[in-house]
Amino acid sequence: MTRNLWIGTPGSGLREITQAARSWDRTADLGMSEFRSLDGTVTLSRTRYTPRRAKLSWEWLTLEDARHLDGLARRITSYGPWSPDADSPGPIAFIDPAAGNLLGALQSTGRCGPRDAEQGWFTVSGTAAYERHHDSVGATASTAETVLGWRHGTWPGWPVKSGMNVSWLLPSYWEHLGTAVAQLDWKDASGEYLSSSTSAGPTVTGTAPGGAVFVTPAGKPGVAKTLVDFIGACLTIGEPARRDMPGDGCPAMAVTSYTDTPAPRLPYRNMSVDLVEVNGAVR
Repeated sequence: MTRNLWIGTPGSGLREITQAARSWDRTADLGMSEFRSLDGTVTLSRTRYTPRRAKLSWEWLTLEDARHLDGLARRITSYGPWSPDADSPGPIAFIDPAAGNLLGALQSTGRCGPRDAEQGWFTVSGTAAYERHHDSVGATASTAETVLGWRHGTWPGWPVKSGMNVSWLLPSYWEHLGTAVAQLDWKDASGEYLSSSTSAGPTVTGTAPGGAVFVTPAGKPGVAKTLVDFIGACLTIGEPARRDMPGDGCPAMAVTSYTDTPAPRLPYRNMSVDLVEVNGAVR
């Protein structure tokens, strides 16, 4: 179930596409520009952000799946509560079955982004101080009961569907503490807390309960006044989380173009969609 593509607006609009795509390109946009001077030397410039892109095409797609993709592309069904503007289409959740670790690349390596550490992590309960530790980020909890959480850049958590199996592995350093507790917080469509799946130790696996739309990975280091880093965490759907999975992310996306060609035998359709990572609503 969960190794297929899931695409749509978080909640009831998230749909599983069970048919394998005929072609699939998930190359990231590196944002590189090359300037060659008259003497032949090359200067490279690169944008700060490198958005993910995806291009998929299907042959003989079922009518139900085709209608779902068509509605997303034409912004009929992509309106939702996660648009900052009620009159603008919201971003689309895209759970890529080729992505192992759904944490962002910087999150999985324990590094903060171009702004501050709290764009990647936050304090679920208690208080904690975040600071750089060598080339990564660390946190110092005020008490042993402090719980730290991982932040998704767009939504209150990572999009899920009821019945999904989610696996969560805490940072590698936490495993050596011997006091850590792994935690998955399930949330509804408005981001309100529903329940948690917890396990003493570095890893926990839970099944999304009814009404769950998002999941927030979290953990309790179980120590106070000790700097702990975030290197090596992993969040997966449909398979056990492992240390050797780099972060692929689970970005909010928007459809930039699509094709819809009726197959020789109706009602099947030949379709393709192009998507790009976005910060929020499509203007």
